[in-house]
Amino acid sequence: MFLGYASRVGKSFRMFDEGRRRKERGQDVVVGAIQSKITPDIQEILARFDAVPTISTRHAGRDYEVIDLAALFRRHPEICLIDGLAYDNPPGSRNPQRWQDVRELLDRGIGIITAVNVQHIKEQQDKVERITAKRSPYSVPEEFLREAEEIEIVDAPPDALLDRGQEGMPDSRRLAELRELALLLAADVVERQLKEYLDSHGVAAGWGAQERILVCLTPRSNAADMLRSGQRNAARFHGALLAAYVEQASLGQQDRQQLEAHLTLARELGAEVHCLKHGDFVEAILTFAREQRVTQLFVGHSLRDQGRWLWRGPVDRLIDAAENFDVRLFPHPGGR
Repeated sequence: MFLGYASRVGKSFRMFDEGRRRKERGQDVVVGAIQSKITPDIQEILARFDAVPTISTRHAGRDYEVIDLAALFRRHPEICLIDGLAYDNPPGSRNPQRWQDVRELLDRGIGIITAVNVQHIKEQQDKVERITAKRSPYSVPEEFLREAEEIEIVDAPPDALLDRGQEGMPDSRRLAELRELALLLAADVVERQLKEYLDSHGVAAGWGAQERILVCLTPRSNAADMLRSGQRNAARFHGALLAAYVEQASLGQQDRQQLEAHLTLARELGAEVHCLKHGDFVEAILTFAREQRVTQLFVGHSLRDQGRWLWRGPVDRLIDAAENFDVRLFPHPGGR
């Protein structure tokens, strides 16, 4: 799947060019759907392929081009090129939307190469509308995007799109925001796919494609500084902010109230709050950090804690075991 951040970024050309490359490699490639307006360079590539024409139909004054599923099932190519993934089908069709046709082709063992813009990803449309003040009537669920075996960003500098002079194109700042949105979406899809692969093969990994900051909360921790610093860093790198505390059986009333205040602040700042079961603090935090692919760990610390342990302190143990994430220390209030 080729993902673009705006029209005219070149995703359709890349899709058909990938089909050309595969055909030259000996694969059976056909065209199953094209958009109504194609550029001369795409037209030149299309001349190299067999095509299964779409079915033209009209409903309620609107023209539709519907994938001919029956013909493609009979032809059964190795690869089918489908443009306009987000298009709707007319009422009464076998499937309401084109992406559902594509799923049927996949279920029949036909490989698909397709293309879509971030503005058509359903879960991203609110964000796109806030950037552009426009909303596409067509959509593809993000879940379908995640089913792709491979996703590739079709990138181009915003200024290059503006130079092409397309009417209605957003300005450079808005294009940059759309571009960032598409890059983050692709990174998230790749990270989830990687995690699923590693989990299915029993491979542990404590890292990810995006920043994931974990703030460790205790009654005495400098929660406000840690949480606000974590929030700023997560926002800067478009990452996630998590907060966790390890249950303690012997907390007094004052400590419980203080911990609850920390948790309330964490939720107000948008953190995912997790309660870890009572046990060894270090092991609980390390296990959770690895499961969540944490990249930075924020923990409170006071020099007065030293000397209370017959072994190395818990913060020292965290630092020693932090193989795949950084540990950042924040002094407790009143700590030396």
